[in-house]
Amino acid sequence: MTSRTAGEVPGPEAGAPREAADAEGARPAGAGAVSVPVARSAGPGDGPPGTPQTPRPLPEHAPPTQRFLARATLVTASLSVAAALLGLVRDQSLARLFGAGQDTDAFLVAWTVPEFAATLLIEDGLAFALIPAFSMALARRAQGDPGDPVRSLVAGTLPRLALAFTAVGALLALAAPRFVAVLAPGLADPGLAVDCTRLTATCVLSFGLAGYCSAALRAHRRFLAPAAIYLVYNVGIVSAMYVLGGHWGVRSAAFGVAAGGCLMVAVQLPSLVREVRRRRAGRVDEAVVAAPQALDVPVLATVLLFALCRQSQVLIERFLASGLPAGAISHLNYAQKVAQIPMTLSMMLCTVTFPVVARALADGDTERARRRVERDLALAACLVLLGTAAVVACAPQLIGLLFQRGAFTAADTAATADVMRVYALGLLGQTLTGVLVRSYFSAGRPTWYPLAAMAAGIVATSWIGVWTVGPWGVTGIAAANATGITVTAVLLLAGVRRRGVPIRTGPVLRELSRPLRAAVPAAVAGTLAASLPSSPLAGLAVGGATVTVVFVLLGWALGIQGLAAAVVSVRTLTRRLAHAVLR
Repeated sequence: MTSRTAGEVPGPEAGAPREAADAEGARPAGAGAVSVPVARSAGPGDGPPGTPQTPRPLPEHAPPTQRFLARATLVTASLSVAAALLGLVRDQSLARLFGAGQDTDAFLVAWTVPEFAATLLIEDGLAFALIPAFSMALARRAQGDPGDPVRSLVAGTLPRLALAFTAVGALLALAAPRFVAVLAPGLADPGLAVDCTRLTATCVLSFGLAGYCSAALRAHRRFLAPAAIYLVYNVGIVSAMYVLGGHWGVRSAAFGVAAGGCLMVAVQLPSLVREVRRRRAGRVDEAVVAAPQALDVPVLATVLLFALCRQSQVLIERFLASGLPAGAISHLNYAQKVAQIPMTLSMMLCTVTFPVVARALADGDTERARRRVERDLALAACLVLLGTAAVVACAPQLIGLLFQRGAFTAADTAATADVMRVYALGLLGQTLTGVLVRSYFSAGRPTWYPLAAMAAGIVATSWIGVWTVGPWGVTGIAAANATGITVTAVLLLAGVRRRGVPIRTGPVLRELSRPLRAAVPAAVAGTLAASLPSSPLAGLAVGGATVTVVFVLLGWALGIQGLAAAVVSVRTLTRRLAHAVLR
């Protein structure tokens, strides 16, 4: 029996015989768990050598049950919410200790490094290549391929990737002065930004290893440790700021990034080692050793270039904002951090189901993958549009409650709230891009279409940003961002049927229009309600409640599919959480 850390979300194999009838697609147990005859060494109780063995179902090959997906989503969402709240504490601490001036602008230029590293190596790029690769290796293992395809994949990829991460991090540290000069030529204190950049450059290696562990564990249907990485990461940053801030100033935050990256690896490594060393059912002769398996270079190139192109929106924003008055970069950063919370929460289910889609395609079950992607699109759009309406309605109250203290003034609150309202208009595009691009890369095949769609969005962002930054300042930059990512989402949706999972575009568009029609009047009503009380806390409560009630009522009237799924999911997760706490 495989040992498991306390609190670990078990894979479907833990309860596959009992729960097979609940598997996605409502297939009977015999259809869910495919029986594959495998050759294995004779053991105690086996017949004489050469006697045919009774085929046994391999639990690793069975689709995950709805119960498992609910539990995995609960763990991922709970820890992600905790990490997001601690991220707000991190940003509040940064604003309280260092304000919104040239010091924080310098740090936020260096912050570009972990932002890029997180997107390229943890959230998108590397995960899009590794999760399908591990899913294929697990499918081959379940089918009884000789040796251990999972171990051969680790042996062929991890050492090479670690060496590449180390080289890139060292090169970035050496080129930090040039990096700062190109990224923010109008910065008041480039020396401080260079120091911070050299400290954050260490996260190229730590984030790369953390992303590798996260992708491998999620493909193995282990979600606890990957969901905890941003929690420990923010613990490292907040601790460093308060312990070292008096001596090192804003450099302490950069040191916290370096320390937090190491914690991200440490929290996952034991689980990964345990999974890689785990003996599999029906194992072939141990003398058979599979050759190390390398990643497909075209696949890796396409996913990394897509993620790099997507994150280049930040470079455009920082470049354009560096020529504005001091604090512009900080206002844009704080607005993005708060506005992205609805998007982050709406993507939680997709984080869990991406390995499910990849495994379905590895098993050749295209229909199960299609159903899963369409459900993810409906639910994610419903959640993010509800959050968008709340952000637009309660922007001044949110920023005031979260940041207006210490060196962060009322003027900073007003400027940040204006930016956040405009930036929030692109949250649906951000979410759709995140969901759709997974369907392009889940089969583990190279495709350049997502990169072309993202490049078109970047061109739109750049042109609109250059045109609007003069008259509108940082608000024009936010408008350019929202427009560019929306262009990308439209292009990805238009091409997904032919190049990714073959979803039904017409029904998906009709379903997406329903929460959009509910969100607009909800945002208007919430804005009016939030402006009535004089207290920011009361305004946030009244505005948020108004948005929720209007959106839900209109949602039921319009028949939003994602709303019903969201209510069921919230009710189920709440019941399970209450049972876990009160039992």
